[in-house]
Amino acid sequence: MAGGVRLDELVRELEARGEAFAVATVVRRRPPASARPGDRAVITASGQVYGWVGGGCSRDLVVRVALEVVRTGRPRLLRLGSQSDDEDVIAAPMACPSEGELEVFIEPWFREPRLVVFGQSVAARTLEILGRTLGYEVTVVGPDEVTGLPEFGTARELYAVVATMGHYDEDALEAALRLPARYVALVASRRRAGAVMAELGRRGWSTADLSRIQAPAGLDLGAATQEEVALAVMAEITRLRRSGSRAEPLDLPAVLTARDPVCSMEVDITGARHRAEWSGQTYYFCCARCRRAFLDNPANYAGADRSGSPGASDPEAGGGRQGPGRPSPQG
Repeated sequence: MAGGVRLDELVRELEARGEAFAVATVVRRRPPASARPGDRAVITASGQVYGWVGGGCSRDLVVRVALEVVRTGRPRLLRLGSQSDDEDVIAAPMACPSEGELEVFIEPWFREPRLVVFGQSVAARTLEILGRTLGYEVTVVGPDEVTGLPEFGTARELYAVVATMGHYDEDALEAALRLPARYVALVASRRRAGAVMAELGRRGWSTADLSRIQAPAGLDLGAATQEEVALAVMAEITRLRRSGSRAEPLDLPAVLTARDPVCSMEVDITGARHRAEWSGQTYYFCCARCRRAFLDNPANYAGADRSGSPGASDPEAGGGRQGPGRPSPQG
């Protein structure tokens, strides 16, 4: 528990709301370090932390990497206190003078991909079966439910297929276009699809809106039955999911950071508690100890060339330097 919040209950609550988040787990520790293997924390898309993966020496960097993990959907291993040549490992110095080491595995946590199927046709029923078999959360929308669709939260992978077969095609497509879907398809012949598009244009939908619609739907498998058409549609969705192109990144807040001139740790300057002014420049610090060391000899730290020190200002690249104490936008 952390602050009265049970992590398993929090995970279920965030999942129910459709919110993306990251789970950080300590997997290795070399004393002295405050966190222990098995310690966990949940980091939300807004940067809130629930749980424990270490104190001020590690927390800020864990949050920054966790936000990047939520953006990209790519799990990362964060190693504090030692170096690594592995491109999947983010290595950074331990900010505290204890010289301990910590490894934290950070994984993204999203809801299962969602498939929204409009219609009651054979193709629609087959899509429902295939979708559930392949691990999708499936919502089937009948003619009386088009105007009252539920909220789907921040689902990164939402796919919508209209298989109404000539019944309420236009209404269903309008509802599908209003969803934050990365794929919208209409099961129809080219001729009927053209007529539906024309009607949507008369209803005010732009060319850009209509260009989102895949019609005819599905890969060209030579499908001859509605069941085979459904298979072709799921094949097209699968190819899209596995092609390496991910959904648009979530609109996460940019993180403004500065380099601690003493230990080289990246510090989130928003609401930073430890800062100092010297020679007209504001410097930010990860902890009171670094601030005191700086104030004891500011000229030494402010003028030092720390460009060779490892850092994590760019989690993808594993480095990238800023001038000491100078803020830089990170997102």
